[in-house]
Amino acid sequence: MFKKILIANRGEIALRILRACRELGIKTVAVYSEADARALHVRFADESVCIGPANATKSYLNIPAIISAAEITAADAIHPGYGFLSENADFAALCARCKVTFIGPSPEAMRAWGDKVTARANAERFGLPLLPGSGVLEDADAAIEAAKKVGYPVILKASAGGGGRGMRIVRRPEEMATAFASASHEAEIGFKNRAVYLERFVEKPKHIEFQVLADKHGGIWTLGERECSLQRRHQKVMEEAPSPTMTSQKRQAMAEVIRKAIRETKYESLGTLEFIMDESGELFFLEMNTRVQVEHPVTEMVTGLDLVALQIRAAAGEKLDLPDTRPWSFRGHAIECRINAEDPVTFAPWPGLISEYFSPGGTGVRIDSGVYGGWRVPADYDSLLAKVIVHAATRDEAIVRMRRALDELIVGGIRTNLELHKRLLAHPEVIAGTMTTRTIEQMLADAAK
Repeated sequence: MFKKILIANRGEIALRILRACRELGIKTVAVYSEADARALHVRFADESVCIGPANATKSYLNIPAIISAAEITAADAIHPGYGFLSENADFAALCARCKVTFIGPSPEAMRAWGDKVTARANAERFGLPLLPGSGVLEDADAAIEAAKKVGYPVILKASAGGGGRGMRIVRRPEEMATAFASASHEAEIGFKNRAVYLERFVEKPKHIEFQVLADKHGGIWTLGERECSLQRRHQKVMEEAPSPTMTSQKRQAMAEVIRKAIRETKYESLGTLEFIMDESGELFFLEMNTRVQVEHPVTEMVTGLDLVALQIRAAAGEKLDLPDTRPWSFRGHAIECRINAEDPVTFAPWPGLISEYFSPGGTGVRIDSGVYGGWRVPADYDSLLAKVIVHAATRDEAIVRMRRALDELIVGGIRTNLELHKRLLAHPEVIAGTMTTRTIEQMLADAAK
């Protein structure tokens, strides 16, 4: 087992990793920017190193500074969390050259799944269902020709992208030139890669993702799915496990084909395969995220597993002693709400001083957060403040428990999206489990009328 792990991240995920390390008996190193000097992950880690100013490119994305911090503290592994450098294959390769273990998949596996076009090719090869689409497109004319074969509407996507950047919906050929220029430009700015492709656009999809775990000894576990349909501008807002629309037969079938894909690509570590479900209930592969997900706690709540600890143990070379269930059986239901520092009307980020903070508690309630009363939310990073997670015997009971937990949560001094979550938990589609990725958009549009 590792003796010391450097956590190359901040906020709630840094604390989440720190807690797993502490329970495994591993010393921790926190890295932080000047803006995060008073952050909780800095306070609770065994050691801490300032790696630069507030700007993330000069701190949390500063690879030389992070490697240097690992070297001067004698850390033998780096955990990247999510975001920042978590899916940077070059960083993972550099860690290996510097004799520091990158806690995640190999650089080769990251490259095989990280590029969306390559991932589509892998999915097709291993039998994962795919929406009709294209390879990398040279220009708008090539996109128009590809769209003729696929059928409108289509969606342009950045090959190296994610999080909604480099995506444009095209409903008619005459819209393609403008959309292609915009998508490729955004992809260049966001990912230093202009490559885009297209696929058939589903008007009202559900977003379903499957959690996998693999060790270095051939062990592969499919840990069920999460429902992530409640999104705004392609950013997830609320998640749950299991999905209320997934059947046990479909879950079993997807588990088998996913296991094959993981085995054939020699993938090791945590990973998430994302799918959309169309109006007829068919699943289609979207992409794979080669890291721990923000929403991993709902899977932990319904499986009873510590995914971050298992990820660390797998990276250390341990053979994971887990039952060979295909897929894992669930216990009860879990829901997660992402509480962001943002204006409840415009959704603009809302940094500032938290004057008071109170976390809900009680049976079946978990809070993953990196904030406290008296801490100033910096303007330089993602607006996520906390994740409120609840677990109950049934979905209906979990909804009631989440409503109660949100009523107890107090975040003073700044604005948050707390009311959005309360509205969603009263929405007929959410209560019925029929929500789609368009539910929030439609709810907000109806409220604006």
